[in-house]
Formats: sequence, structure tokens, C-alpha cells
Amino acid sequence: MSAKDKLRHKAEELKGRAKKNVGDATDDERMQSRGRAEQTKGSMKQAGEKIKDAGKKVKGAFKK
Repeated sequence: MSAKDKLRHKAEELKGRAKKNVGDATDDERMQSRGRAEQTKGSMKQAGEKIKDAGKKVKGAFKK
């Protein structure tokens, strides 16, 4: 995918990490869980992008 998508997914992960840290500091379990969820969602999207990129490289190797 595009670099814009990759940046958006990384930002989502960092936003989740920040929410989790705020939840940790304030003992807000709801904020902690939302932060963990956002962080995980961003990480999974990044992993998906890496798999897509690897697939493109493999496909390109067989086209030659």
C-alpha cells in the first residue's frame, strides 16, 4: 500500500499507546483497554501491510 496508509497505521498505534499510558497514569481501566485495542489494531494493520509488500516482492520475483 501507500506510504500514507503505513503512516496512518503507525499513528493509530501510537495514539493507542498514548491512551494506554494515560489510562495507566490515571488508573482508568476503560482508557487502558481502549488504548490497548487501538494499539493492537494499528499493529495488526501494519503487519498486514508488511505481508502485502512481501507478497508483491515474491510475485515480482516470479515475473522475471
